[in-house]
Amino acid sequence: MLPEDHRPRDEPATSARLAPTIALAILTAIVFFLCWRMTQPFVPALVWAAALAIVSDRLHRCIARRVARPNLSAALTTAVLVVVIALPTFALAPLMVDKARDGWEHLRSPEVRLRIDELVRDKPPLARAVNWVTKQMPSGEEMAKRVAPRVPGFLSGSMWASVQVLVTFFALFYLLRDRDAVLQYLRSILPLTPGEATKLFERTAEVVRASVLGTVAVAAVQGLLGGLMFWWLGLPAPMLWGLVMFLLSILPVLGAAIVWIPAAGLLLLEGSWEKALVLTLWGSIVVALVDNLLYPVLIGRQLRLHTLAAFVAIVGGLVAFGGTGLVNGPLGLALGVALLEVWKSRINADRDSTAADGTSVDPVADELRKSG
Repeated sequence: MLPEDHRPRDEPATSARLAPTIALAILTAIVFFLCWRMTQPFVPALVWAAALAIVSDRLHRCIARRVARPNLSAALTTAVLVVVIALPTFALAPLMVDKARDGWEHLRSPEVRLRIDELVRDKPPLARAVNWVTKQMPSGEEMAKRVAPRVPGFLSGSMWASVQVLVTFFALFYLLRDRDAVLQYLRSILPLTPGEATKLFERTAEVVRASVLGTVAVAAVQGLLGGLMFWWLGLPAPMLWGLVMFLLSILPVLGAAIVWIPAAGLLLLEGSWEKALVLTLWGSIVVALVDNLLYPVLIGRQLRLHTLAAFVAIVGGLVAFGGTGLVNGPLGLALGVALLEVWKSRINADRDSTAADGTSVDPVADELRKSG
């Protein structure tokens, strides 16, 4: 051990510098945690705002070339997206409610009841099951009494969904207007070289654009197939229900099945079991396969990922993040691959520089040669 007088005298100075650093790190962690708690409720809205900003980047640049003022060009781009996305959704909602109410009343009509009795007349077990289901179906007044206590929760949920939509387009406006400033700030805080940051940003844009546009393309195919089948079977309003299936197919979990399953049930109750069977097979096989096979193939090809990896990213993203998993899942996987490529390029660069200096990149081989 060193004598008392010969011990290093910089230990108090080091401790004095270390204590403020630890305090700053703790304070930063607390502030970041509070910021996360404040931001967490709006994460889905912010994710969709960022996705829309990336998808509409070319549209915004086209508008910005004709409109010199940044505020006005961002506002015009946001207004275009509101008209294309939000207005059709809100316009179709009342029609869907009216059709659902008409279908419910039709189920309880005497004509449907008479057809059901004819179908189950010679099938006692099926007749008992149908009678039990019929008794469980409330009338209009009973339905109103059951729904009334849940109206406040439904309204609060609807209001919060409306708030999320407003936050999405509110954030979209600023992301479009301040795009260059946001990217410059991200470049300054990322531990990447300018070239690596550029590649990462380009990769992010490719992933988000492919995920969103791929989702819309697959949903359009599902809506078209569903609408064509409704038209071929002679069901009412095939164009309307095709558009509804298109919109519902964009949303996770719901999909086009929420339309064609009740329609198949109505056909079965009306005695058209052949049409019900055709619609069920078409929806469960053709329409479902479009979602489960075409989407991973399309997205995986655009993202330069294997179909299995794209499928896992999409499904895993939906399980982990909900609706935003359509973007977060493929984005997380693609960014992971991009960061691995950054590490690979850096390691290869280090090896090349080592070889250029005249030293071996394999020290084990050098030792073996020396011993030999």
